[in-house]
Amino acid sequence: MTEQSSPNLSDMARNPMNKTPDIVTAGMLAIGDELLSGRTRDKNIGHLASALTLQGIDLREVRIVADEEDDIVAAVNALRERYDLVFTSGGIGPTHDDITADAIAKAFGVKIDHDPRAMKILGEHYEERKMEFTPARKRMARIPDGASLIDNPVSKAPGFVIGNVHVMAGVPSVFQAMLENVAKTLPSGQAMLSRAVECGFGEGTIGEPLGKIQANHPLTSIGSYPKFDGRNFSTQIVVRGREETAIEAAAEAVKIMLDELKEKSGTA
Repeated sequence: MTEQSSPNLSDMARNPMNKTPDIVTAGMLAIGDELLSGRTRDKNIGHLASALTLQGIDLREVRIVADEEDDIVAAVNALRERYDLVFTSGGIGPTHDDITADAIAKAFGVKIDHDPRAMKILGEHYEERKMEFTPARKRMARIPDGASLIDNPVSKAPGFVIGNVHVMAGVPSVFQAMLENVAKTLPSGQAMLSRAVECGFGEGTIGEPLGKIQANHPLTSIGSYPKFDGRNFSTQIVVRGREETAIEAAAEAVKIMLDELKEKSGTA
């Protein structure tokens, strides 16, 4: 399948409906033996994280599981209980090891069969291409009872939504196209803001004072990201939060801390 360019994530974030100041949380389940063996390198996690961030949704957890029904069921049930939204990728194709749809049905305790809507979509698709609608291809029309379909403009085989779980393909171009359609239906949470402060010291030097700043600014989350240019260590400190004033206060405290360290080290 030919890869398509990623959809415009800023367009995905535009959602005039369902605006809410609440924090919306999400979990992701990436499914497939090929991910765990290293044969396939995942591209969907980063794309989903970027898309959800733009929409003010916090991606809190990502799990990767093999093509094992019980493992998929357990992971889906854990994630859907813990988070507002769940997104899965992989395992809804035509082969014997594509078992995600069956596992999702089992997780929700519902039946699964060939869905008339999906059968129509795929039947017309293969008829137009003058290809046989084989039993293997019909497997992609098996949808759990009560699920709504997710449009797939790339290869037509639909994903589906049941409860708060959004089930999508693993092929990056298809996953991205499905997510673009799904994003229009999602609630928008309160956006996460951030400020970056460059620091000329390593984490060993700033660790203790930075921890104190974090304790004094509980409305923010402060992360440190070390860098090494081949000769010297440095750190980028990122302050995140949902209130501008809280972020600015924490960032200012970080700058004051760095100025004090410079004075002590004689590098001011």
